[in-house]
Order: sequence, then structure tokens, then C-alpha cells
Amino acid sequence: MKGFEERKYRHLTNPRGLVSFRVAVQETDLLVMAEKALRRETREAVVRHRHAIETYLVTHPLFRESLIPLEDDPLAPKIVREMVQASQKCGVGPMAGVAGAIAYFVGEDLRIHSPEVIVENGGDIYMKSSKKRRVAIYGGPSPLSLKIGIVIPAERTPIGVCTSSGTVGHSRSFGKADAVCIVSESPTLADTAATAVGNRVKSRKDIEQGLARAREIEGVLGAVIVVGDGLGVWGEVKLVKI
Repeated sequence: MKGFEERKYRHLTNPRGLVSFRVAVQETDLLVMAEKALRRETREAVVRHRHAIETYLVTHPLFRESLIPLEDDPLAPKIVREMVQASQKCGVGPMAGVAGAIAYFVGEDLRIHSPEVIVENGGDIYMKSSKKRRVAIYGGPSPLSLKIGIVIPAERTPIGVCTSSGTVGHSRSFGKADAVCIVSESPTLADTAATAVGNRVKSRKDIEQGLARAREIEGVLGAVIVVGDGLGVWGEVKLVKI
């Protein structure tokens, strides 16, 4: 799981009508936006889902290290099976989707207490909203970073918007894209697919190849790839200037 890092983009968050708060448990560092401050409920959900993954890792160490999909395990916890099934669709290891999976499962738990909830976990977002929202794309050194975003209509939520980068953060990537942003109904799949697509993009000339890979993955609704000042877009994605 990702270590802590300063997430400067968070100060730009402006969740109209929602309360923002941060919850950190070991490596998991969430920014949550809900109708009320749900710190205790969020922490309990994070601990529960982390425990499910960590307990599974004790007896299945390959789950942590594998860079290729593993066979589904019907006895595994639900969050683990979600990660395995997403990785099978994307052709990468199951831990590629861990941040999106935690955002997803915590967000679903919080909907009991708040009909509107957004959970951001290191650039991976679960969103359920009654209003149209904009999600800015952070691409580190790219001149397009935080200058463009994706419009998410309320009726399209709950949804996942997840971003992987080969130039920012500590996530394992074999590519050099500044940002690969994937939209899917499943944040776990969006996170896993962002890694899979990002692995294909090593320069601007690979943007089309990356978009082609995104189109191949069942469950991916749209993709945005940023490499320097190069930009590629496919699918159910409406871009907006930030």
C-alpha cells in the first residue's frame, strides 16, 4: 500500500455542499467529503477493509507481489475477490487496484450515513453525488496538470475516477505518462485499468496505444492520458478547463 506523501492538490478541493475531512490509518490516507463529518465511521471502515486484505496477505504472500493476475479464490474476502477479478480483466497484479478498492468499499459503507459521499485515496476517487461535479486531473510536471478536469454528471454516480502516473508518487508503473485517468462504475477496476494502460505509455507517441488498451478492458467507460503537453481522450469523458 502507498506510503504517505504530501498531496498538494487537496487544497484545491471545493466540494460544494459537503464537509471535508481527512482520515489516515497506517499507509491509507483518505480525503472524505460527505454531508457530515464521519471520521469515526470512516476509520472503522478503513480498519475493517485493511484488516481483510492484510489477513489474506499473511497466508497468500503472492497476492502482494504478483505482477500478473491470480486465480479467483471463492474463500477470499469480498474486497480481495474484487481486486483479483479487476486484475484478471486488466492483465496486471491484484495490488494494482488496492487504493481504488479501499476508496470504493469505504465509500459504499459511508453511504449508510450520508447519501452523498466522495472518497479520495491518493488520486483514486469513489463518488456518489446528487450534483454535477468536476474532477481535476493531477499530472505532476505536465503543463496540463490541474488545468483540465472531467465533468461527472450526478446521474452517472456512483462511479470511480482513478489516476495513475509514471512520474508522480510511489505507485509501481512501467510507463512514463504524467497521468492516466480512467472512469469506470467500479473504482477498483478504474484503478487497476489505470495501471494497465499506464504501463503501455512511455512517451507522447504511445498515447493512442494507451487509449486502444483502455478500449479493450471490459467495464472501462472512458480514459484521459496526459504526457507532457500531449493529451488523449476516449469514451464517456467530458473535459473541462479548471
